[in-house]
Amino acid sequence: MLTLISENLIMGHIRLYDMLEKLSSRSSLEREEWHYLLAVTDAHEREILRQKAAEVAVSHFGKGVFVRGLIEISSYCRNNCNYCGIRCGNTFAERYRLTKEQILKCCHQGAALGLNTFVLQGGEDVRQNDEWIRDVVETIHHEFPEKAITLSVGERCEAAYKSFFEAGASRYLLRHETRNDAHYAQLHPSNMSSSNRRACLETLKRIGYQTGSGMMIGSPFQTTQHLVDDMMYLQELQPQMIGVGPFIPAKNTPYAHFDAGCVDLTILVVSLLRLRFPHALIPATTALVSLNPQGRLLAIQAGANVVMPNLTPTEVRDKYSIYNNKKNSGSESAQQLCLLQQSLDAIGYHIDYGRGDYTDKQ
Repeated sequence: MLTLISENLIMGHIRLYDMLEKLSSRSSLEREEWHYLLAVTDAHEREILRQKAAEVAVSHFGKGVFVRGLIEISSYCRNNCNYCGIRCGNTFAERYRLTKEQILKCCHQGAALGLNTFVLQGGEDVRQNDEWIRDVVETIHHEFPEKAITLSVGERCEAAYKSFFEAGASRYLLRHETRNDAHYAQLHPSNMSSSNRRACLETLKRIGYQTGSGMMIGSPFQTTQHLVDDMMYLQELQPQMIGVGPFIPAKNTPYAHFDAGCVDLTILVVSLLRLRFPHALIPATTALVSLNPQGRLLAIQAGANVVMPNLTPTEVRDKYSIYNNKKNSGSESAQQLCLLQQSLDAIGYHIDYGRGDYTDKQ
């Protein structure tokens, strides 16, 4: 019996190394291969994947971790997604929206700290419409022409995406959340569709944005097959940025009673993404820190290479409550960066203040 178990372990390790070899050649994996990797529970095999992913990240980016200044511009949203704390149906949510002047002040603070990318993220606020977003982007670009501007303001029409791009935005984050249409319908209201989300992503890439997608890990009703669908879709999309984080329930939402996603599985997915997309920009998300104080460092040691210090004014930061217990440091941004550098020092990494543009030299 012991011999049989040992043989199975050896065969499993051989299969794992075969797939690592395939990933290192940047070949796409088949469904059953992704299923095998996503179902890995053996601690030794997960550690092999993590170490290999870390090696790949260091080979392309060194030990530097890019920093982007995050500005959460509005907690109003027209959508009613079942998992999100700022869904329009949550009458208990505290709402705010930043003015253009407040956003510019955040940018000046970030520039003074040496940050070279600003990320404007918010709900799909009808008051912050396409014209307003374009004006804000244009103003930021005029004042900081050397800085990169990233937008994460949801689903818009092609004309709007083009106008933002022409105004100076060069990156756009729009997580697909889940590739499985039926699963998407379980997470979102009927007026939203997985196909429209994917169409937006295709439009963003066609316009020329560095485009970011991604998914929640452990979201309600998610299965391993759903994650396989996600990996297959990302292979097709070839995004420049990929954001993944564990699902965390939000109070006063239909899915408030669901358990949070697993940190270990999220770290495994980060490793697999780094192996398959060696040049991608992969954030160590705040959601990981909300579930595990070491979550950010674990992600970096598994291949993540982006961190987003929060520039949002401290007086409204807690109101961007998309999930429970979101870690919003009450410290001002300079202290955040000092603490970040200290934590990176402990694992042999450092802050990289460069723009961190996507470059794929395949």
